[in-house]
Amino acid sequence: MTTTQSILTVLAVVLGTMATRFLPFLIFPEGKKPPAFISYLGTVLPYAVIGLLVVYCLKDAVFTNLHGLPELIAIAFIVALHKWKHNTLLSIAAGTVLYMALVQTVFA
Repeated sequence: MTTTQSILTVLAVVLGTMATRFLPFLIFPEGKKPPAFISYLGTVLPYAVIGLLVVYCLKDAVFTNLHGLPELIAIAFIVALHKWKHNTLLSIAAGTVLYMALVQTVFA
């Protein structure tokens, strides 16, 4: 890739990123109420994304013998921690740390 192509690629990526970041604020300014459909998507999409991530993470897991045990332990831990603390970031981070610790030490 030439220098000009590299610069144009970086500019295209920067413009695309800025457009996705700033466009919602231009379309829906602070004082204006968003349409009902947009509000609906704001309440439904986070749960859909989490469900999609769970399915994606478990799609290759094998639940025979002890192979699926780290995943099941981590999922149970995440659910219990989230029910207790109601903190999504804490649940995700702690579940990831637990899963990696299980996979690399206990179930290595």
